[in-house]
Amino acid sequence: MRGQRHSVIRAIGHDERGATLIEFAFVAPTFCLMLVGAFDIGHTLYMRSILQGVVQKAARDSALENGPTSQNTIDTRVRDSVHSLNRNANVTITRRFYRSFSEAEAAQAEAFTDTNGNGTCDASEPYEDVNNNNVWDEDGADDGQGGAKDSVVYTVNVTYERIMPLSKIIPHYSDQVNVEAATVLSNQPYGDQNQYAAPTLRNCPA
Repeated sequence: MRGQRHSVIRAIGHDERGATLIEFAFVAPTFCLMLVGAFDIGHTLYMRSILQGVVQKAARDSALENGPTSQNTIDTRVRDSVHSLNRNANVTITRRFYRSFSEAEAAQAEAFTDTNGNGTCDASEPYEDVNNNNVWDEDGADDGQGGAKDSVVYTVNVTYERIMPLSKIIPHYSDQVNVEAATVLSNQPYGDQNQYAAPTLRNCPA
């Protein structure tokens, strides 16, 4: 009787049937999480690539001499391209123009006298309104498409909910994806460039 019991125990100890299933049960959750994460990252990279391409084309088109209707058409094309990948994505488009490409590259703030030493144009501090738009510009630019030969920074920001529910699995993982693409292009010389007036000395917001 005792011998039979020992034989059964030895047989069970050497029986490897079902071991693979147990090992898979340990590995499967991690593998599935990595797979889901790879899909999520892949979609984000694909969105970024498509967005950069369509922004480059949109910027080239918007630099041609056209009215606001054409600019709206270009923006619509950008939104349609984004929504073809994620129809619930929120698309924000901005245009900021400079007098030259070098100014656009530098994006320097308009000079001001920092009387209180906080590094911000406020407290009615005097500043030099280079583009005469009545506002102190941190990047030295002005809103809009600008005129002939101006350099335009065309920026598209896209936000959308992740296609994979990773935030429910990974703590502190953001539910939203934020993708941005930007390009700088000089407007074509379709007319004489607007003459910029001399800078005006103004006061920062109180």
